[in-house]
Amino acid sequence: MIKNFKWLLLVSLTFVACNSDDDVATIVDSSDGLPLTSGTANFSKYVALGNSLTSGFSDGALFKKGQEGAYTTILAEQFKLVGGGEFKIPYTNDNIGGLLFSGQVNPAFGPRLYFNGSAPVPVAGTPTTEVINPAVVAAGPYNNTGVPGAKSFHLLSPTYGSPAGLANGTANPYYVRFAPNGTTSVLTYAMSQAPTFFSLWIGNNDVLGYATSGGDGTNPITPVSGAAGVGFDGTYAALITTLTSAGAKGVVANIPYVTSIPFFKTVPYNPLTASVLGSGNTAVGVATINALNAQLYGPLKQALTAFSAGTRINLLSTTGSNPLLIKDESLTNLSAQLTAAFTPTLGAQTAAFYGAVFGQARQATAADLVLLTTQSAIGAAPTAANSGLGVAPPAPLDKFGITYPLQDKYVLIPTEIAELATATKAFNAIIKSLADSKGLAFVDANAIMDQIDKGGIVANNFTMASTFVTGGTFSLDGVHPSPRGYAFIANKFIEAINAKYGSNLKGVDVGNYPILYPAVLP
Repeated sequence: MIKNFKWLLLVSLTFVACNSDDDVATIVDSSDGLPLTSGTANFSKYVALGNSLTSGFSDGALFKKGQEGAYTTILAEQFKLVGGGEFKIPYTNDNIGGLLFSGQVNPAFGPRLYFNGSAPVPVAGTPTTEVINPAVVAAGPYNNTGVPGAKSFHLLSPTYGSPAGLANGTANPYYVRFAPNGTTSVLTYAMSQAPTFFSLWIGNNDVLGYATSGGDGTNPITPVSGAAGVGFDGTYAALITTLTSAGAKGVVANIPYVTSIPFFKTVPYNPLTASVLGSGNTAVGVATINALNAQLYGPLKQALTAFSAGTRINLLSTTGSNPLLIKDESLTNLSAQLTAAFTPTLGAQTAAFYGAVFGQARQATAADLVLLTTQSAIGAAPTAANSGLGVAPPAPLDKFGITYPLQDKYVLIPTEIAELATATKAFNAIIKSLADSKGLAFVDANAIMDQIDKGGIVANNFTMASTFVTGGTFSLDGVHPSPRGYAFIANKFIEAINAKYGSNLKGVDVGNYPILYPAVLP
C-alpha cells in the first residue's frame, strides 16, 4: 500500500548549505571592549558534568568532530583566554561514530547520520572506538565527564563505569571507556580533579527517556522527590552540594520541554493523503480510501457510535490529510463490546481479534506527538514483537497507522505529554532554587528552546530555528544540537557566566559553525 514511507515526508525539503567547518574561528575580544577578565570566577580547573549534551553527541552518535564542537569545549577555549587550564576530552577514535565491544559492532551505538540531499542516512564505515581500552583510561583524568544517556542519579552511581555492569545494563559504555575503575562515580571522578569551576547540565534524560520511548513505561520518569540516587530533588542537591563544597563556582542549566525539539514536532499526526496511500498515485489512493471506509473505518465507526464512542473514528477523506490510527491506553477499553458487535458478521474468533486490536483505538489529533522514529513504522507490517498482542496480524490488519493502531511506544498522547510537563516543571524549580542558593550562574535553556521553537532567535545574523534538517539548531537525530546549535548554547552559557561573575567573555560567532556535518570528515 505504501512504499518507502520512511523518509517520504522529507523529500520536499530543500537542503540549506552549510558553512565550511574547517578552521572554525573564535572571537577573542571581550564583550564590552575592555581587557578580558574572569571576574570573580576562577577557570584554572574547569570540569564539565552532564549527559550527551555535555559530551558533544550529535547526529545520533558520539564522534571526534562532534566532541571538538561541544559547548563545553567552546567554553574551555574561552576560559583559556582568562587563565583557564587544559581541558582534556576522552576523544573517540574516528568521525564515524559508534562503539566496539571486543571488536563487535553494536547497532545501538552509531554510526552517525548525514543528510544525503533527501534524507538522513548513516555514514559509511565501521566504528573503531573500543569500549574497553586501558590506554584511554590511563590518559585521564578528563575534564569533560559528560556521559551520553546519563540520568541525574547515574552521576552518583559508583558502578556506572564498571565493565562488569555492561552485561546487565547497570553500567554505561561511554563512561566505562574513561572511568578510572569500576567503583568510582562520575561525581567522585570530577571532584578528584579539584575543580575551581564546573558546568552541570543534567536531568534531560530523566524525562527524555520516557518521551522517546513513547511513554510506554519501559523508561519511567525519575521521581521528583526522594533521597539522593532516587528522587531528582535529593540527587540534584547532592550533586550541587558536593560540587560547591570546596568553594568552586559554576554554571547550571535547566531542562527544555520535550515539545520544543524536532524529534516530537516533525512527523505530522495526519500524513495519510490519497497520494501517500497510493504511493504517489492519487487514483490508487482514492480507491484505497474508499475500500478502507467500506471495509474497516465505516464498520468501526458504526459499532463505536453504538457505544457512545463514535468520535474515536471518522471516515477517511479522499481530498484531505487523514490522521494516523493509534492506540490510546487512557481510553475505556471497548474490546468486549466490539467483539460482541462483530461476532454476527465476522465469527467469534475473528471478532475477538478485532475487539482486541481496536478496543482502545482512535485517530490521532493535533494534541498527539508522533515520534520522529515512527516514520519508519507507518505503513509497515506489525510483528509479534511490536503488535502489542504477541502475534503478527494478518491482512488487511497489517499496516501500522492505517489498518492497525500504532502502539504506545510510537506516539505521545496528551496524558503522557502532561506527565512530562509536570515533571519538567518540578525539576526546573529544583534546579533554579539550588542555583540561587549556591550563587551559581543559571542558563534558562527551557525558555531559550521555547523561543527557538516559536519563531527562532537571531544570532550573528543567522536565525536559530527548530525546523528539522534546515533549522540550524538541531542535528539529524532531532534531539541533540547541530555544530551551530552547540556554538549558540555555548554563547548562552557565557552570557550567564558574565552576568553572574562579572567576566566579559565574548563567545563565538555562530556563523563560523555549520548547521550540519558533511558525509566525510577529516
